[in-house]
Amino acid sequence: MIDLDVRLLRHFVAAAEELHFTRAAARVFVTQQALSRDIARLEGELGKPLFARSTRRVSLTSDGEQLLRLARPLLAHHDEVVGQLRGSSRFVVDVVGEFTTAARVLATARRDEDGFEFYARENPGLAISLAQLRDHDVDAIFCCLPESFALPAGVEHRRFHNEPLGLLLPRGHPLARRRTVPASTLRGLEICCRAGNHVTGEWDQLAAELLAKWGALLVEDHPVVRGAQDLAHHVRPGEPPVLVPVGQPEIPGTVLRPLTGTDDGYPWGVVWRTGTRHAGLDALHRAIDSF
Repeated sequence: MIDLDVRLLRHFVAAAEELHFTRAAARVFVTQQALSRDIARLEGELGKPLFARSTRRVSLTSDGEQLLRLARPLLAHHDEVVGQLRGSSRFVVDVVGEFTTAARVLATARRDEDGFEFYARENPGLAISLAQLRDHDVDAIFCCLPESFALPAGVEHRRFHNEPLGLLLPRGHPLARRRTVPASTLRGLEICCRAGNHVTGEWDQLAAELLAKWGALLVEDHPVVRGAQDLAHHVRPGEPPVLVPVGQPEIPGTVLRPLTGTDDGYPWGVVWRTGTRHAGLDALHRAIDSF
């Protein structure tokens, strides 16, 4: 009898759905060499080729197609069992950062704690959080989730708030005298986007696209700045304005001026494992509904 390794099956499903080993390896957070090695091991254990490979494309064999049909529900059931055995008394949520919109939604959801407890984590982006979601270390992820972002199989998502954007400015900045700042006035202006508790890799990419669209200049190679004290030090005379969601908490010595003339915003979403059944997830949805 063959005892199939769940990890090998998970890697096979990723490769079978992507039909591209580089993308599949990124999806399960391993190197392409490790993924290829695991597929070869699985084929060796089964004694059958699962993929037909050529210099131009990868396709499934008939045995590979059969295994894919069988492996998907098996992995889903495995993940559900592991999730339940790890205990329904906790529900771990990634809120991106302190004082974010996600953190405020979680604070509302905590009013519904009954027989379980929410735990909050702060991760710098989906690359880490999705791996933790897969391994049942996190149960739900709040994130910057643009429409163009492709999520891996095995997860569900909900986009729930396009948070308006603004500029965080030192009080003496010329734009600080305005009540709002039209996006059309940003052309040629240097702007930083790596300051604030909302910053993730996904936000970095989105902010760079927005600044290019508006004709603004992205401040390159800037370290991430978090926390009120460090932000207050960073946003001072002589430093560039900072692009932030308007929910950014007040920072001493600065003003926040909303952007107008654009519908672009910070696209908040929440992601969870397919098949998750937990009162914590229900409470998050209710909190989002009331947001």
